[in-house]
Amino acid sequence: MTIAKVFSRAQAGIDAPLITVEAHVANGLPSITLVGLPETVVRESRDRVRAAILSSGFEFPPRRLTINLAPADLPKEGARFDLPIALAILLVTGQIPGDPAEQAHRLAAMECVGELSLDGGVCGVRGALSAALGAQSAGRALFVPPANAEEATVVRGVQAAAVPHLRALVAHVAGQRALPWLTAVTPPAVDPAAGIDLADVRGQPRAKRALALVAAGAHNLLLIGPPGAGKSMLAQRLPGILPPMTEAEAMESARIASASSLGFTAADFGRRRFRHPHHSASAVALIGGGSTPRPGEISLAHHGVLFLDELPEFDRRVLEALREPLENGVITISRAAQQVEFPARFQLVAAMNPSPQGEEVHSLAAQRYRARISGPLLDRIDIQLELPRVAAADLQPGGAAEPSSSEVRAQVAAARAVMLARQAKSNAALLPAELAAVAPLAPRDAALLHQAMDKLRLSARAHDRILKVARTIADFDGKAAIDTAALTEALGYRALDRLFSPS
Repeated sequence: MTIAKVFSRAQAGIDAPLITVEAHVANGLPSITLVGLPETVVRESRDRVRAAILSSGFEFPPRRLTINLAPADLPKEGARFDLPIALAILLVTGQIPGDPAEQAHRLAAMECVGELSLDGGVCGVRGALSAALGAQSAGRALFVPPANAEEATVVRGVQAAAVPHLRALVAHVAGQRALPWLTAVTPPAVDPAAGIDLADVRGQPRAKRALALVAAGAHNLLLIGPPGAGKSMLAQRLPGILPPMTEAEAMESARIASASSLGFTAADFGRRRFRHPHHSASAVALIGGGSTPRPGEISLAHHGVLFLDELPEFDRRVLEALREPLENGVITISRAAQQVEFPARFQLVAAMNPSPQGEEVHSLAAQRYRARISGPLLDRIDIQLELPRVAAADLQPGGAAEPSSSEVRAQVAAARAVMLARQAKSNAALLPAELAAVAPLAPRDAALLHQAMDKLRLSARAHDRILKVARTIADFDGKAAIDTAALTEALGYRALDRLFSPS
């Protein structure tokens, strides 16, 4: 056999495109050449593969080897191709015993990914969950490192096996000792509240009402209040009152985690993530990027919550980068060699003090502090709420019982079910034409909204977001249509617009 082919999977965003690893051997000076647009880590696999083959008891051929990673126009990164490269070399040099026809049949029905250690052991890689989905779609079995076995088992309908050592995969291909198939498992149900309950927040009834509306309609939220008013506590409890994730949402969120430095954890499957980056975070850290694009905080918070505390302290250019994903739910990162798209449909919860001193100060410094947030960004935040200082009476034991996360979550789920039955999406995701159909206003209420737009200098985008919030208020309160009370409450959540000048 002068040419051998082994199937593998690359990592491009959260997708795993098919890669054919081809090995060719010829007479000439001993060398190994990698072609097919490999990155530095992939080129380094020559030394890892050579050491792993020798440590596993095989021979490294003293001939000219050419390894091609096809298609050639797709950049390849990471050490995930070590295992298929080693297998292709052993095949092309005739070191795997058995009938070549049977081996070719097995190879046509399998894919493998894995980094090799110098002793031939197989180490984990990023993005194994996407690779398992790709193998399932192609109708092939997937062979993964033991560290990635947990990821493969959550994909229904895929045959997967864990490869502890290069010798184990060679024995499987040779038909000597088949690797056992992994058993598909259903990840355990998660507790959405995870020990953080809304009942822990004392007082702030209006803020809790707004938080429930945010959860029901998938809106964005800005909290403004003095230190100790409960802004961070409220934000941390939003994931606990959100509706349960669908299987598709859970799988998409898990694919992002699998492709990132976080890694996949079965215990977090189906849990809405809460991401809390520091205000010194760069634009790349927040939206993703790098020479090889990786997901940023907005993608790690996909179908979850992104909490930006001390919002005005973030670099303005970093905040402006949020405008596109807030509008479209995706972020596109372009590089010279490739363009990668990451999902980023998150709920933004931001918090800030009224002034640099932390208290409400009517001064030029306070106005400048608030003006660090641009009008276009503020337009994309549906609910803006001022929090008062918590009264001492609210902190005393024996007061009125606070609503728990489970109680509020039931109300949120009921309101979200109404939205899904009516329009198959949350109110925050409504398009202008859809909004006009589901959120008509009576003439008196339409006049009220127009008057508010003129007085507060609201933009057309703010107009639509007010209607979306009003529609959510009506759904949450069990009303079939938006009435004056719902519209007035929605307008009350945009009171801070007068402090900014929309552009």
